[in-house]
Amino acid sequence: MADTVDKPLGCTCFKLRKLTRTMSRLYDQHLAAVGLKTTQYSVLTNAAREPLPVAELAERLGAERTTLTRNLKPLLDAGWVTLEAGADGRQRIVTITHAGRAKVKQAYVAWRAAQDALEDLLGTATVRALHVQLDATLNQLTPLVEELPHARAD
Repeated sequence: MADTVDKPLGCTCFKLRKLTRTMSRLYDQHLAAVGLKTTQYSVLTNAAREPLPVAELAERLGAERTTLTRNLKPLLDAGWVTLEAGADGRQRIVTITHAGRAKVKQAYVAWRAAQDALEDLLGTATVRALHVQLDATLNQLTPLVEELPHARAD
């Protein structure tokens, strides 16, 4: 009889997407107090590090450029970031504004509360181990995904 204990149960992609949606809800609930979503907080914190071209910021976030452009709209409308012309006329540089930096400071408190809630629930050691496993998996998976042909809508 084959040992089924070592076999994965179900679809890994589905399980990760379900976990990601649940995790996003936890952080979104906390960040809602300051009028942000998790995706917006990620964009703002990365833009606060340094001005970046849209394509480079999308890569850092692991997002498609079109998705990032859509996520930038409410941040632009709120005056938290600007799109400056780059060296090439087609390039746009995402730059955080003074108001955006103030929003990041305010949102950090909410983000920290979400992170603390997760660490209290799971334990710091478990969260640390999860980070290590996620980083290792991303490092292994990224080259494989980059080699695959892009999906086409025919």
